[in-house]
Amino acid sequence: MKSNAKPGLLILILLFLIPLTMISQVRLPRLISDGMVLQRDVPVKLWGWAANHEKISVVFHDSVYQTTANDKGEWTVGLSGLKAGGPFTMTVNASNTLIIKDIMIGDVWVCSGQSNMELPVKRVSWKYETEIAKSENPYIRHFAVPQKYDFNTPKNDFESGKWESANLKSVLNFSAVAYFFAAELYERYHVPIGLINASLGGSPAESWVSEDAIKEFAVHYKEAQRFKDPAVISQIEHQDKVRIDAWYRQLRQKDEGYINLVRPWFEPEVDTAGWSFMKVPGYWAGTKLVAVNGVVWFRKEFDVPSSMVGQPALLILGRIVDADSVFVNGVFVGTTSYQYPPRRYDIPLNVLREGRNTIVVRVISNIGNGGFVPDKSYEILSAGQTIDLKGNWHFRLGAVMEPLASQTFIRWKPIGLYNAMLSPLLNYTIKGVAWYQGESNAERPLEYRELFPALIRNWRTKWNQGDFPFLFVQLPNFMETKDQPSESNWALLREAQLRTLSVPRTGMAVAIDIGEWNDIHPLNKKDVGKRLALAAEKVAYGDDAVVSSGPIYQSMKIDGNKIVLAFTSTGSGLKARGGDLKSFAIAGADKRFVWATAKIEGNTVVVWNENISEPMYVRYAWADNPAGANLYNKEGLPASPFRTDQ
Repeated sequence: MKSNAKPGLLILILLFLIPLTMISQVRLPRLISDGMVLQRDVPVKLWGWAANHEKISVVFHDSVYQTTANDKGEWTVGLSGLKAGGPFTMTVNASNTLIIKDIMIGDVWVCSGQSNMELPVKRVSWKYETEIAKSENPYIRHFAVPQKYDFNTPKNDFESGKWESANLKSVLNFSAVAYFFAAELYERYHVPIGLINASLGGSPAESWVSEDAIKEFAVHYKEAQRFKDPAVISQIEHQDKVRIDAWYRQLRQKDEGYINLVRPWFEPEVDTAGWSFMKVPGYWAGTKLVAVNGVVWFRKEFDVPSSMVGQPALLILGRIVDADSVFVNGVFVGTTSYQYPPRRYDIPLNVLREGRNTIVVRVISNIGNGGFVPDKSYEILSAGQTIDLKGNWHFRLGAVMEPLASQTFIRWKPIGLYNAMLSPLLNYTIKGVAWYQGESNAERPLEYRELFPALIRNWRTKWNQGDFPFLFVQLPNFMETKDQPSESNWALLREAQLRTLSVPRTGMAVAIDIGEWNDIHPLNKKDVGKRLALAAEKVAYGDDAVVSSGPIYQSMKIDGNKIVLAFTSTGSGLKARGGDLKSFAIAGADKRFVWATAKIEGNTVVVWNENISEPMYVRYAWADNPAGANLYNKEGLPASPFRTDQ
């Protein structure tokens, strides 16, 4: 008999008649996949999804674990007795079978924060060529969490992501701090290390806190509610795009360097008569351009010896504010769209020629002070030789523009990253957290005193693993030095981090000696990882013999016209690195701080200034960039900045 039913309706009827267990597929979260690292020595949860009330069995380590999915199709299984080792295989059986291969059992660390945690090994690869050459290690694994946000719903899984073991290629995409942290721990304990990299450049702490916890901070809670509305996000994104696109379109139309299509200013034959001179590196605010925004073209001629011709060549242009396009002998060699990445461009073979050559850099300044960041390398490297590009460059204004306000970084708004990047991790059993963040909260340092501990409490509550170790990096030295003692938001933020050590099972890596005054992304990520690993040895692994920190201020007493400071974490003794102690300031009741003389006496530091007869307060390394701060313990770890006038 011929049916008149529509084909689509027949399919729906057939699907309805098929038992659900026949069409359902048991599913696992992205984290539970090939190459994963499971936490050793504690109960471990596995979870996933299946048909309602479907029976699931997990076979692992000669044990069979069985469970049944609930009314929502959710299921969990608890593993126990896991000892370090691997690789192992796991089988999950239900209406279908899943096999998970190459599993390691060891220690799992969540590595989170902003750009200094996110920054990959490839951004500092030239500094660590030896370490990268030795990076092949199947016992170090890395899972990069997709960078997403959500203001409405805590997610239970990621859209993508996979575990990768360290090798010459994959390690380039690992978080540099996390990799060096893991390498130190593996060298010390020889157990597999799993790194879950949940970090995003520029993210403030409030973006990593859950909605229920952020209620404690009314301003952030209100902002989170606003961004729950997709229409608000769409409107902001649209307005930003229209505004920014129009700015760049007008810039290109006005740029005199491109108006003559026959001879744009990047061509080697362009006549530079009438161009001005500027010393590179430097900012053009010090020239007749003052602080103009728009586009400025720079040109320099340089000589190339015959030995470099036809050889691979690397062009290093430090850092440029804000964006650049670079041409060598009229050939485009590279571009960078924002100010922070180091400029390192490969010059194609046969572009350099013997004798006179030309380099042209088109610099766009969106807002603020444009130019070439000082105290960076500006050179060409080839065939073991170096061509120095510092010195006088010709320059000419291409176009003047009104300052371009930044886009609205919606992904940094409160609770968004917690919901999308952290929430899917909460079932995964971990050893602890390594956190590198604070730069984006430095304008609100007093709030950070409460916000940062609240974040730690929030994560520990949501993970439901008790007070797991929480390690963090104190802000490094950054920005220009000051001749006299002064106030500093970065110092206040460091103080907020120091105070957080009162939270149980926390550890801090001091970094005031390994930053860079002119770069918010200092290159030295190895020492950061090593200092985090020392903190882990103490806090997470219970090694009380290890000296895990530099000196930490403990107390003070006034002795006549001097103040005597006592410290913890002195190790085998205090030490002034490189001469007399520096960066100590002292004040009387008026809190007018002046530089002080300081001297180590045993495990104390005595501080005084002959012009202050009744001292009351001391500060140490209290600055954005406390250059010269040199109080260490003999184990080589720097003292944390502090003040006694809180």
